[in-house]
Amino acid sequence: MNDRKAYSLTEATKKMERYCAYQERCHKEVRAKLQEMRMIPEAIDHIMAQLIQNDFLNEQRFADNFVSGKFRIKKWGRNRIQRELRQRDISQFAINSALKAIKEEEYLTVFSELAGKRWEQLRDDNLQKKKRKLMDYLLYRGWESSLIYPKIKELSGKF
Repeated sequence: MNDRKAYSLTEATKKMERYCAYQERCHKEVRAKLQEMRMIPEAIDHIMAQLIQNDFLNEQRFADNFVSGKFRIKKWGRNRIQRELRQRDISQFAINSALKAIKEEEYLTVFSELAGKRWEQLRDDNLQKKKRKLMDYLLYRGWESSLIYPKIKELSGKF
């Protein structure tokens, strides 16, 4: 009835090494994958230790890559990045350390460009609705309200 393959410790370790080598993974992701493979808790702990020891799994490296990718490619703000990393059980120390890699000047430039571009895309005759849509969009993307409010004021022509 169950078609799932049973893995030996060596097979599972090799499979996880390939899984981690393909792209950076967080501990939670790897643990879930091992549970999906129906590995027993002792085996999971052993494999996780092996992966960490052999540098296939590194929480700080994962956090650094995650922050870099989500900021530069998806243009997420610090709040969203932090929230997503916390959901992946990344330590606050690793999160803070990774966020320091974002230069303040670059952060503000990306925010300004994103807000300006979105403002131009919004087609709404009602100024209040347009401002609200921009605010919701920027908050969803994790930008700080302390940046959003002055920017909306600036874009909407100081209303």
